[in-house]
Amino acid sequence: MSPKTAESGAKSGGRGRQLMTPSRIIVLLLAVLALIFIFENTRATRIRLLIPEVTMPLWMALLATGVIGALCGAYFMRRRS
Repeated sequence: MSPKTAESGAKSGGRGRQLMTPSRIIVLLLAVLALIFIFENTRATRIRLLIPEVTMPLWMALLATGVIGALCGAYFMRRRS
């Protein structure tokens, strides 16, 4: 192996993308806490969206709101970059 090959291999190995960065760990922890909160609230509740009023489990309403928020956030972050 030539010196150039050995140097380039050492440089590229240390500069790859890390799988678990501190910010990803925090986001994962917040997502787990949000899911725990959602599934701890299981009682039925009345929800009104403009005119119709429906009765559904609170966890389903919270999960739907979270998914809609995540989709909106992903859409705006994709447009930004």
